[in-house]
Amino acid sequence: MYENYLAELKKDMQLTDEFAEFYTPFERKDIILILSTLHSYLINLFKCMNGRLPTKDYTAHFWADPSRELIDTIDKIETLQRRLKNSEYSFQIEEYNQSIINKCNEFLSSSGGSTIPEYMEKIELYYAVPIFIKTNTVSIEHPNNKSVSNLIQIGEGSYALTYKYHDNFYDRDFVIKRAKKDLSEKELKRFKQEFEIMKGLKSPYIVEVYSYKDNNSYIMEYMDYTLDKFLKLNNDKISSGVRKSIILQLLKACKYLHEKGYLHRDLSPSNVLIKVYDDVLVVKIADFGLAKNPENKLTTVNTEFKGYFNDPNLKLEGFNNYSISHEIYALTMLIYFITTGRTNTSKITDRKLNNFVSKGLGDKSNRYKSVDELCEAYRNL
Repeated sequence: MYENYLAELKKDMQLTDEFAEFYTPFERKDIILILSTLHSYLINLFKCMNGRLPTKDYTAHFWADPSRELIDTIDKIETLQRRLKNSEYSFQIEEYNQSIINKCNEFLSSSGGSTIPEYMEKIELYYAVPIFIKTNTVSIEHPNNKSVSNLIQIGEGSYALTYKYHDNFYDRDFVIKRAKKDLSEKELKRFKQEFEIMKGLKSPYIVEVYSYKDNNSYIMEYMDYTLDKFLKLNNDKISSGVRKSIILQLLKACKYLHEKGYLHRDLSPSNVLIKVYDDVLVVKIADFGLAKNPENKLTTVNTEFKGYFNDPNLKLEGFNNYSISHEIYALTMLIYFITTGRTNTSKITDRKLNNFVSKGLGDKSNRYKSVDELCEAYRNL
């Protein structure tokens, strides 16, 4: 239990609330005070070490007492991190400070002082930003401003978790998509490729992404609903005009993708997102982890496909053989879902709708050959 260790730390340190404002997301007063104190200890000891820097092409001596104090402080930090790891108070050390701690661990000595290595630069002291970041928060940097915001988990996929947070600088919500820690090298490469694909696409119908972080996460725009959630909440009050607008925007998005040489390969109501403005709904496609283009070498014969909206024939044909006809199948399913709010296509009473759906889901050789052809058939319904 971490409780005993917290009590031990409170007795062992001269507590200070100098940096307590940085640690309010932890909510618990004793943890806030302990982290504030450890923050103070670190920067005071780093400041002391800076008095011996820069070393350039020679080494320098760091005195025995501060060496032992820094060893003890780092030990307290790392022990506290381990004790809180599986609790709601788990935290990470800010990346730059973690790198300094790692370097210090290489040369600090508990007796006789420590030899500071050659070329070690002066350490940046964090007086205005936190050193310890709560696991379910995000550090937000802007010019002359850095803050911490709570993360709220809003989704989970095969490769990543998605979180929502509010940026006070822009007064807007954003999303962080963070790769799971147990991904294989190939899966992580696919996750990074998803960001690169989305970053390279410039369309009002594709979710916008902003920056990729060193902890294998990236920031993207926040959308209000998945298509699935939007229809579940509003299906009985959505006009035919709104449904048509959603469908046409979806088709424009896919036409743009296909013109760029991509097949999405994972079209479903959870990957079609909706932003609600006062006067219009905007539809955007997300989740490009399975997107395919001619240069994509990450798909194997055994790649798994999921979801009711995929062509079941793929189980026999193999996902690596995914083609435009399979994308047409998924789009037809989506159009039917948006039009009716249902997924069961076995009992369609409207003759024109039934003919439209049957062609889009039927034998591959007879399906619509492109998004344009599918769109034209939809307009003629």
